[in-house]
Amino acid sequence: MALLRAVFPLVSKVPSCFLKAAPLLSKAGRCLSTSSNYAQSPEFSSILEERILGQAQQAELEETGRVLSIGDGIARVYGLKNIQAEEMVEFSSGLKGMALNLEPDNVGVVVFGNDKLIKEGDIVKRAGAIVDVPVGEELLGRVVDALGSPIDGLGAISTKQRRRVGVKAPGIIPRTSVKEPMQTGMKAVDSLVPIGRGQRELIIGDRQTGKTAIAIDTIINQKRFNEGADEKKKLFCIYVAIGQKRSTVAQLVRRLTIAGA
Repeated sequence: MALLRAVFPLVSKVPSCFLKAAPLLSKAGRCLSTSSNYAQSPEFSSILEERILGQAQQAELEETGRVLSIGDGIARVYGLKNIQAEEMVEFSSGLKGMALNLEPDNVGVVVFGNDKLIKEGDIVKRAGAIVDVPVGEELLGRVVDALGSPIDGLGAISTKQRRRVGVKAPGIIPRTSVKEPMQTGMKAVDSLVPIGRGQRELIIGDRQTGKTAIAIDTIINQKRFNEGADEKKKLFCIYVAIGQKRSTVAQLVRRLTIAGA
């Protein structure tokens, strides 16, 4: 009883404005309770979830490693445990490479570019995709690097088709038999040692004996067939320079450009 007598004077001193607002608060509470059914509806929940997920930042996780050693165009990388064979990687210097040797404790990566720009301890991250290059007739007459990026200063190559570099070559049975000759334009070769279309031919010889000249002359000789109307005689030629100096490659490109091949 003493506690009630102590509390009653405090209640009697509450301002009248709070007492008048009590019915409004009770009415708002009833409105909120009646709207709780709508708040529990699946449509409202989906809208609320979309709003929350749209504003939340998605975390992007990347698997990275570090360079253990670098030399002769090969980088040994530690830390890429889930990498795939022939997967693209990117170094902190901006260079790209392809994973080849998957060892238990490191990965051997072939560097596409000047390996002098890579140092021990540099960060390497996975690209998450197998190495592929653009393909199509749009590449005819263009000079590209190992990844298919143009390096001739003629702009980008507008092709939508891409193909992996590690595609297995067709076997003997699926291949078309070699039954048509390929004219190299050199009488000594065409008459004595004829070469067939689709045939593999090895040109061996000492330094400065004209091995590259034979290949370039053969490419130039195909121009007259490619400009003709017979589609069966057309032959697309691709010259791949491996370990050549830039000056040598520039001379070959200039010669083919002048010849219109």
